Amino acid sequence: MAFEPPSRLLRALGETRRSGPEGADEADAWLEDLPGLVRRTVVARELTVERVQAPGGRSSLVVLVRRADGTPAVLKLAPGRARPESERAALAHWDGRGAVRLLGPGDPQDTPGTDGVLLLERLHPDVSVRSLPEAKALLEAAGTLRRLWVEPPADTVFETVAERTGRQAEAMRATAAGEAGAGVRDLVGAALAARDELLAEPPETRLLHGTFRQSKVLAAERLPWLAVGPDPVVGECAFDLARLVRDRVEDLIASPSGASITRRRIKRLAESLDVDQARLRGWTLFRAVESGVRAGRVGRAQDAELLLEFAGWL
Repeated sequence: MAFEPPSRLLRALGETRRSGPEGADEADAWLEDLPGLVRRTVVARELTVERVQAPGGRSSLVVLVRRADGTPAVLKLAPGRARPESERAALAHWDGRGAVRLLGPGDPQDTPGTDGVLLLERLHPDVSVRSLPEAKALLEAAGTLRRLWVEPPADTVFETVAERTGRQAEAMRATAAGEAGAGVRDLVGAALAARDELLAEPPETRLLHGTFRQSKVLAAERLPWLAVGPDPVVGECAFDLARLVRDRVEDLIASPSGASITRRRIKRLAESLDVDQARLRGWTLFRAVESGVRAGRVGRAQDAELLLEFAGWL
């Protein structure tokens, strides 16, 4: 099939290139092989292509397809940097409970030459929880997230919160030690101190979505809403909920009462999901600063400014 990868994916791969020569080589190699990867998968799994989903995701190509029996499905293709095999393992463990269901061969070895490919049940890709009024959206998203918080498999293959945030902390320290202004350095210092305190006594260990937000919850048939696109990690629930706190951050920043709305949101989400408010606030601070610093590092100055202003409220 002939196609053009969505511009959103190309922009994200451009950011990967700016991370260094290794990232550039991986992104270029994956993009070059992408048409062939689609063809091999479509033939091997006897799929009929409908269209490429746009704008799609920032880390994968999403193709709407039909299986040989006419069942609608989604073909998702992602580079190794996006950890697609970790996503495969999490979706297999959830087995459709709160998340999109994995279809077809469970092992990439079943279809040689198609690593990083997931065949998923078809949801409604253009209808996310974000389309609801804010209060309703948060309620539905939180209910979906609760279903995902299960015991990880005994032979877990997933990164831990400590491991993931450890890598992120190193990058944050490097940025703070470079050309960052005093305000950014102060925020990085506060975020790193919060991380150290939070990791000292984690209250539970669960399988987490890892990158949960309103746009990751799509309308479905089996249940009203199902989660998609996990970057799974094992750790405490407050870490997973923290990303949801800053959803629609541009609206929060634009509101004169954004800081108070954020505090109320933390309280409401913590109470509805039985999460400690102080821990949720701490992880929200760390994740907002980490995202803001990373956005600045890859040239998304406006995103960086919004995220760091939000972090300053915490």
